[in-house]
Order: sequence, then structure tokens, then C-alpha cells
Amino acid sequence: MGKLDINKKAKEDSLLATAYKLFTTNGVSKTSVSDIAKSAGVAKGTFYLYFKDKYDLKNKLVAHQSSKLFKNALEALEAEKKDMTFNEKMIYVIDNILDQLSGNPPMVAFIAKNLSWGVFKHAVNSPAKGNDMDLRSVYDAILADAPDGIEEPEIMLFMIVELVSSACHSAILYGEPVSLEKLKPYVYRSVNDIINHHTGSNS
Repeated sequence: MGKLDINKKAKEDSLLATAYKLFTTNGVSKTSVSDIAKSAGVAKGTFYLYFKDKYDLKNKLVAHQSSKLFKNALEALEAEKKDMTFNEKMIYVIDNILDQLSGNPPMVAFIAKNLSWGVFKHAVNSPAKGNDMDLRSVYDAILADAPDGIEEPEIMLFMIVELVSSACHSAILYGEPVSLEKLKPYVYRSVNDIINHHTGSNS
């Protein structure tokens, strides 16, 4: 990587880091492009060399933060080195991600509020940047590991993403309706039901 490329990446990284701090502190709606550029120490015009608008940047941040969560969870899963069923692997990864999020409320507030299926699929279909995990490979690996004859795999993943993100948001941030630890068994029971419905399994 040449000096020019290093400089460009440094500016992009600065914009991403600055925006994440402002978004998690002030909210996306109350943060302007001017705020981000000024705090990052770059001209407003420079911002548009990297992002279409603040919502494009927001989506890239969601993908970036999600990538880190998946990367940590999958590394932990691999380190387990034991046989697991498809259901057990899915729940292990979800449990690891929830534990990561429970220690980072600002990230929970940011991701859960901004993660939609459209953003998730955009992240899946976008090439990974830097040290980010390629979410397309994660997505494909999950489906490849599923039992044969899985019915509507994308709907299955959509239901799981929506269930976990919406059900656990308030539990992590506010302890409502119960603590995350108390809620987990009910969430995982529902995840099992979703998977079993789509895989034709009664286990």
C-alpha cells in the first residue's frame, strides 16, 4: 500500500471512528455531515469522497461493527473444537454475540436501532474492508452447514435476526422485561423452533 493509499485509509478510518462516537452519543438524526467532518478534522468535501451521505456511512458502520461481533463469535466457536448440531452452533454464536453486546450498551443502542434486514443484506453483499470479516462467507457457511432440504433459508435467517435484535435490545439496555440472562433461554427456545420449522426437525 502506497503513501497515498495509507493517507486515504487514515482519513476514512477517522471519519468512521468519529461518526460512530457522534452517532452513539448524539444519535444519527442529530448528527450532520458537517459535524462529522469537523470532528474528524477534514473538509466537508472530503467526506463525500468516501460516503454518499451520513446514512451510507451509518450502514457501513453497522456492517463494520457487526463484522467484529461475528468474527469474535466464530473464532470462539472454532476454538471449542467439539461436535455440535446446526442448532447448537447457531445458538452458540448468538450467545457469544449477546455477551459481547451486553458489555457495550452504546453499540447495542446503535446496532439494534439501525440494523434492518436491508442493511444486513447490503453488508452481506458488500466486499469486506480492511480486517472486517466477509459477511458473505459467513452467510454462505451458515446455509451450507444447515441440514439438507432447508426450507426458505433466507426467511429463517431473517426471522432469527429480527427476533434476537428486537427481543434482546431492551433487556440489555434497560433490563426489561427481564435481565438478558433470564431472557436468553426463551430466546434460544424460539430460535430452535424457527430452525426446526425450516429444517423439518422435531428435535
